[in-house]
Amino acid sequence: MPDSLVLVTGGSGFIAGHCILQLLDQGHQVRTTVRSLAREAGVRDVLARAGMTRGDALEFVAADLTRDGGWADAMAGVDTALHVASPVAPGKVADESEVIKPARDGALRVLRAARDAGVRRVVLTSAFHAAGFGHPHSHDRFTEDDWSPIDGPGIDAYGRSKILAERAAWDFIASEGRDLELVTLLPVAVMGPVLGAEISGSNRLIQRMLSGSMPAVPRLSIPIVDVRDVAAAHVAAIDAPDAAGQRILLASGEPAIPMSTIADTLRSHLGQSAAKVPTRRLPDLLVRVGGLFNTELRSVAAELGLVKQVSIDKARDLLGFRPRPSEEAIVAAGASLIAAGLV
Repeated sequence: MPDSLVLVTGGSGFIAGHCILQLLDQGHQVRTTVRSLAREAGVRDVLARAGMTRGDALEFVAADLTRDGGWADAMAGVDTALHVASPVAPGKVADESEVIKPARDGALRVLRAARDAGVRRVVLTSAFHAAGFGHPHSHDRFTEDDWSPIDGPGIDAYGRSKILAERAAWDFIASEGRDLELVTLLPVAVMGPVLGAEISGSNRLIQRMLSGSMPAVPRLSIPIVDVRDVAAAHVAAIDAPDAAGQRILLASGEPAIPMSTIADTLRSHLGQSAAKVPTRRLPDLLVRVGGLFNTELRSVAAELGLVKQVSIDKARDLLGFRPRPSEEAIVAAGASLIAAGLV
């Protein structure tokens, strides 16, 4: 419903920023949370440089996923909330609870505040980590019926945080949600145009390739989705009549893309700017040995040689999802990183 007030949590984030831009374009009033209002000017500047329209229809409130204060004010008068904010810490972390606790408890804070304020629907950004990791290699096609095993091969603290936060959200709706509707969206690796100087999501992989900090690529394939399509799915989920109570996977609809193909795509489209993109392959044995000592490589080792297929039938049917090809997301990510001077 245009003109309705939509809350977007974590307004300084990559996906959240694209959601805000599209919501404003489509006539919504938008409120977004930041941990401190000192960040408002910076976020507004980033969004303005990205082409924000109707900036006067955007307001900011202070709220933190680790604290109760501020969430009642954030939800006041809101029709729908897009809960996008979540800590991101791939690989090894010193204390997993520092990632898991704010993700799980933050989701519950948002849902509780939404229920108490009479919000109609919450659209929660989960991740493919909650569905498509830690399974045997014989399981290579994924649907919304899949849940990642909490201690499966390659599951790191970030993956556990997404699994536990989404499970907690569904449990809350079942036991305490009353009339509150919940939709969870599970994007695969999110790439596309950066906003500002912060590199988020799988754009870090593109940045590492372009900067030369990745000397060789493993035999790893990645399912990809463009951030603009992820944002469009969030906006569509606000009013999609049959989306309530559903988990929905978001991907390009293509098989996972080999990292070697990602590298080739950058070189073929970005010319001399991609001169440092790796051409060598990292032997499987080195990845597996390295995985004995390195959490990030352990996650990669668990996925070697696996080409995942991700169903987007539900996204198409319920949200009218029509994603861009993976190639477009890869090139847009690389071009935007170069234009922003981030490589």
